[in-house]
Amino acid sequence: MRADRLVATLLFMQTRGRVTAAEVATELEVSVATARRDLEALSTAGIPVYPQAGRGGGWALVGGARTDLSGLTEGEAQSLFLLLGPMTTASPATRAALRKLLRALPQSFRAEAEAAAGAMIVDPARWGERDEQAPPEVARLQRAVVRRRKVRFDYGRSGSRTERTVDPWGLVDKDAIWYLIAGTERGQRTFRVDRMAGIEITDETAHRPEDFDLNAAWSEVVEAMEQRRSTLAATVLVPDHLLPVLAHQQGRHCEIDGPITEGRTRVRITAPSPLMIAQQLAGWGTALEVTEPESVRAELARLGSELVARYAT
Repeated sequence: MRADRLVATLLFMQTRGRVTAAEVATELEVSVATARRDLEALSTAGIPVYPQAGRGGGWALVGGARTDLSGLTEGEAQSLFLLLGPMTTASPATRAALRKLLRALPQSFRAEAEAAAGAMIVDPARWGERDEQAPPEVARLQRAVVRRRKVRFDYGRSGSRTERTVDPWGLVDKDAIWYLIAGTERGQRTFRVDRMAGIEITDETAHRPEDFDLNAAWSEVVEAMEQRRSTLAATVLVPDHLLPVLAHQQGRHCEIDGPITEGRTRVRITAPSPLMIAQQLAGWGTALEVTEPESVRAELARLGSELVARYAT
């Protein structure tokens, strides 16, 4: 896990003061390019790790060698845990490393650093095409989550927005679409960040349940969404060499149903309607074969006829 390496890199720098990417690579048994990317990630996140050019240069932790993290400022500590937090959802070893790092912080920084570590998660499973550009409002909402301040904003699509004031509990990155999970007068709600306008961090203290777990809350959101999205299934025969591509494109909506002969695999593709399944598969042409249901086959035929009518010469 990358979070393990980032923690290990920082601790290695504390004992050495100044290191090169090659030394980090040797210590952590990774490539020099990987070590350099990790050092750059720490520096970009606002942690006091800086490159030093020239003979005898390398990368230095400002303040020289340390045995603890007491030299970090409050903002730098938050930056570190905002960087590491989203990477700690899968590995017990990573979570253990994060706890050790948290205990090394000055006592006065720990509460907000711990809040920063739990402020965001990144869900790697796809719902659609990914856009890498994150909206600028995310950093503002991060601050509200960490500092536990209520947030006021207008929500909805253009022309039909309503004003909301909520207790921000956590942020989730899903296909580079950001979601805010928050407490409202009607209980927990999920808001798309790209539909929020005029975000204002208030001076009111936000309430967050002591037992709130962002990962568990997001799992409930995903389960409810998948139930709404996966109301219809189509059986599709896929050439084995195309199966990884289709599985990556469809994410949770592609389930391997079993191998068949002649180098093809049977899968199930799910979506709310026959038209949506047909639209997703039409671009594959005859590389895929939909065997059932007939409603999806009919939609594919209709789409094909429309394309022929428009583009055939």
